[in-house]
Amino acid sequence: MRATGLRSLGDARTLARFVHNLKEGVYITDASGRILDANPAFLEMFGVPSLAELNRYTALDLLVDPTRRTEELAILAREGSVREFELAIRTPAGRVRVVLDTAYQVTDPGSDEVLYHGILVDITERKLLEEQLREMAIHDPLTGCYNRFFLRQLQTSPDGEAHRWGVVAIDIDGFKAYNDRHGHDTGDRVLVEMSRFLHSRLREEDVVVRTGGDEFVVLLANRSLRETQAAARRLLAASAREGGASISVGWASQQPGEQLEETIRRADHHLIARRVAAGHPQAGSTTVSRTSR
Repeated sequence: MRATGLRSLGDARTLARFVHNLKEGVYITDASGRILDANPAFLEMFGVPSLAELNRYTALDLLVDPTRRTEELAILAREGSVREFELAIRTPAGRVRVVLDTAYQVTDPGSDEVLYHGILVDITERKLLEEQLREMAIHDPLTGCYNRFFLRQLQTSPDGEAHRWGVVAIDIDGFKAYNDRHGHDTGDRVLVEMSRFLHSRLREEDVVVRTGGDEFVVLLANRSLRETQAAARRLLAASAREGGASISVGWASQQPGEQLEETIRRADHHLIARRVAAGHPQAGSTTVSRTSR
């Protein structure tokens, strides 16, 4: 059976009511980005009471990144439609929302004018949840430090590859014995205090990772071996001065072409060698922190 479209004025009114009641934002714009028509959900999405109010702005005015419209129009010109094209919009009040735009390029039969019909789906809450889940996945829930999963991501990310990292490996001396003697709750407080201590002594661009148990790694962005050594010694001195946990440290500087994982391994080996040289390879001190009991 051949489709014949709307068969009556009643059909048109039914369709109009359907579009009016949709929770998704339905719109029509011209090639300049002027919004010609929109349903109530679209107006609500932008926080305006009427189409007349919205007409003070063009599509470009309402995008966080106007170049995204240029990209979308290129797809529409080439393919005639685009599905779920992600855009960040900014309402006249300044609120940023993330939407998926499914749009179609059409030609008005009366004027031959190019128009765009589209539907916006607000995914702001979904994006926030995704970001929260991502943050949870890369952070240690106890200390708030980054975790091993973050390290794996960093090694292959542009941010990770853009830096030459100085690495300081840190262990809390005697933590296992202390944890067994005083209980896990007290041990957890020691770990949280260590996290706070490390974050308070580092630059914003530096990274603190809890790699497991009482083991931490500090990544210092674009530091030479000498600078990394100096930073490690400052951490040692500050820990001793403040009467916090007794720590052992080792350090290494990332070499050209070296994977960050290998640099961390070298810093850890250096920590072990320093412990052996100091005469306590097993880190036998059990007085972890005078402030945590």
